[in-house]
Amino acid sequence: MKTKIITLLLVGVFANSCVQIKKEADNFDPTFAHVVYFWFKEPDSYEARQTFEKSLTKFLDNSQYAKTKFIGKPPKAVRDVVDDSFTYSLILSFESAEDQAAYQTEPPHLVFIEECEDLWEKVIVYDSEGIVQ
Repeated sequence: MKTKIITLLLVGVFANSCVQIKKEADNFDPTFAHVVYFWFKEPDSYEARQTFEKSLTKFLDNSQYAKTKFIGKPPKAVRDVVDDSFTYSLILSFESAEDQAAYQTEPPHLVFIEECEDLWEKVIVYDSEGIVQ
């Protein structure tokens, strides 16, 4: 009886996790993806990282255009094809290319750039439009 209860609890936890993962995937709009990589001048600076994370989070919380909002740091690369040289990555999705263009000039984005542009030495952006399947 104890085994059945534990099994049911584990199945319930797993099912709930799957629902959460599905909800996150449902938020991603494949129409237009905007991927940004940042290389900091001082990548090991705790203060720089704190300033960046605080400013970026404030910006994303106030963006009216960005849908999916993912901030990442590189894991240690274990394969030669993986580039782990960047300091942060940002992945955003938009409902349209027009929304992505509007995001470029919205005040929260401009404030973020002003607050953080001195932190990075290099930024690379990859934009992609989804393909119809």
